[in-house]
Order: sequence, then C-alpha cells, then structure tokens
Amino acid sequence: MRIDKRFPLQVLGVLAIVALVAAYPTFRFASAEIVVAMSIGALLSTVNVLLGFLAIEFSFDKSYTTFLKIVLGGMGVRMALLLAVLLVLIKVVELHAVALTVSLLSFYLIFLVLEVLFIQKKAAVKNQN
Repeated sequence: MRIDKRFPLQVLGVLAIVALVAAYPTFRFASAEIVVAMSIGALLSTVNVLLGFLAIEFSFDKSYTTFLKIVLGGMGVRMALLLAVLLVLIKVVELHAVALTVSLLSFYLIFLVLEVLFIQKKAAVKNQN
C-alpha cells in the first residue's frame, strides 16, 4: 500500500486557512470556553477525515465490494464514535455544545467534499491505467 500524501496536506492546508481566517473574530469576540470547544470540534473532524483517508488508501486496490465494505462500514463506525465522543464532551466534560457541534459539522462538511474529490481523482487515475 502506497500512501498518497497530498490528501493529508490538503486537509492540513484547509485547517490552517480556516484557522487564519477565523482567528481574529474568534479571539476577539468569543470566550475561552468557545475557543476550546471550536478547536476540539476541528480536531475531531480532522482525525475523522484522516481515518477515512486511511480506509480509502487501504481498500482502494481491493475488489469493489471490499472497498465499499471498508469505506462505508468504516464511515458508520467513525460516525458512531464521533457521536459517542460528542455526547461525552457535551454531557460529561460540559464543553460549549453549540461551538463544538458547529465546528465539528462545518469541518466535517468541508472535509467530506475533499474526500469525495480525492476518491474521484483516484478512480479517474485508476481508470486511465
């Protein structure tokens, strides 16, 4: 298995760009509690997409059925784990629920678009060969 390093670099690039754009308004107008919750939401979403990336890389050269089982099954497991962690962070740790959830979902959607584009590019290259 050869890992394509461009996708993790894209994810980190998006994370850095959003952090730079959001830095001033966040630190100027948000409380420390909100900043922490937003940061944790971004971190959780980043870990989630990188785990998805590893599942794609691991299963891409396998059969179509195996690929779907690993990627879609892994997505279900990752979503269940994210929900469990989200509930623990809100109910037990008592992080700011709105900031955590909005940050997590915002990055999740951005990273989902990157993930779909990544799969599409890999499939196009595979079909050319």
